[in-house]
Amino acid sequence: MNPLKFIPQSLQGYIAQHPQFSKILENIGWLFFDKILRMGLGLLIGVWIARYLGPEQFGSLSFAIAFTWLFGAVSTLGLPEIVVRDLVRKPDTKLETLGTAAALLFLGGVLTYCLILITIFWIRPEDQLAKILVAILGSTMLFKASEIAVYWFESQVISKYTVWVQNGSFLIFAGIKVLLILNGTPLIAFAWITLGEASIAAIMLSIMLGIHGPRLRQLCVSLARAKILLKDSWPLLLSSIAVVVYMKIDQIMLGQMVGDEAVGIYSAAVRISEVWYFIPTMIVASVFPAILKARNSSEEQYYKKLQHLFDLMLWLSIGIALPMTFLSESVIKILFGETYLDASSILSIHIWASVFVFLGVASSKWFIAENRQILSFQRTTIGALANVILNFLFIPQFQAVGAATATIISYAIATIISDLFQAETRFIFFMKIESFNLLKVIYRIRILKNSL
Repeated sequence: MNPLKFIPQSLQGYIAQHPQFSKILENIGWLFFDKILRMGLGLLIGVWIARYLGPEQFGSLSFAIAFTWLFGAVSTLGLPEIVVRDLVRKPDTKLETLGTAAALLFLGGVLTYCLILITIFWIRPEDQLAKILVAILGSTMLFKASEIAVYWFESQVISKYTVWVQNGSFLIFAGIKVLLILNGTPLIAFAWITLGEASIAAIMLSIMLGIHGPRLRQLCVSLARAKILLKDSWPLLLSSIAVVVYMKIDQIMLGQMVGDEAVGIYSAAVRISEVWYFIPTMIVASVFPAILKARNSSEEQYYKKLQHLFDLMLWLSIGIALPMTFLSESVIKILFGETYLDASSILSIHIWASVFVFLGVASSKWFIAENRQILSFQRTTIGALANVILNFLFIPQFQAVGAATATIISYAIATIISDLFQAETRFIFFMKIESFNLLKVIYRIRILKNSL
């Protein structure tokens, strides 16, 4: 299947004359197909599971997933963007880069799993169910080394191989989840299925890398290379931890301060809100190599491409958030049923976090390209701290609605406001603000169209 065949005929002539543009669009097409299938079907299966388990059990599962995610950033050691960057810039060292990254990811996964177990036994010593769920879900961290395949295919702008693997394992285990629901299987089985999916996907990714990329036996590990990677990645590691904290801490704090049933209601809304987050990740992952190349040839073109990316991200997010605000009650009622109706007010608020998520994903690549990871860490740390503080203030009085409000404010602080107070990123702040000017955006689109 070639995703480009779905593009209007009027654009295919231009695409045929620009191979790099064609490659980017094809990669976006594969990623879009991947995410639409996995997010769409995943949402339906998730909704079915939520209905089957009910708010309390679904809240327990959601708490365990969020808790595991909270530590997920540690397992990657901040390496994904750095590895992709080095594979693009230094293709001659690909074997050493991939091999060293795999070794670091394995060690990071083991360390993370230990931290997960220690922490859950500390914060919920009497909650046996939470400890079992977290222990099972947390063991997915042990398969992180296989993600070097994703980094390789992303750097080569050929994500179709990743799509084949992830969709194949996803479809198989989606069917198994349906069988679990139909057979009245207890909650714990859904955690085991998640672990099974992660392990199969890891094995298949490794096989796919060996077939369509560097052979696994050719990869090598270098202590010197590890030091270089970690030197560049540690600010991103801290930044990733901060990002996960301000994306997932709301569910953790809601569970600790209110209860797992509140987490279940809140998670229903968040599941709808966050289903759109694949869009910026997909687009930015595909255009990042082209933006890096533009930086090497022309600074003017580099920042023009970045401005176009900000424009696209902002108005895509608004185009999603605005209708969802008015349709939230209907969406929750249709998907989750009357039991989860309280999630509609949460969704109408939380959906606006997508504006800042979309812009944040786009601007994060500038920090990578300019090797300014410390600045990225600073702004995400500010956002994480803001989210924790605001949750402490809002959850006792407003519960789940307060958590959603705290999320939006903290996202805005991290992705836009913090740029204003850092001299090196102030111009990025004004670039983002300029994207809100619809007239200027339309003018830039016309200029871009005339140049094609």
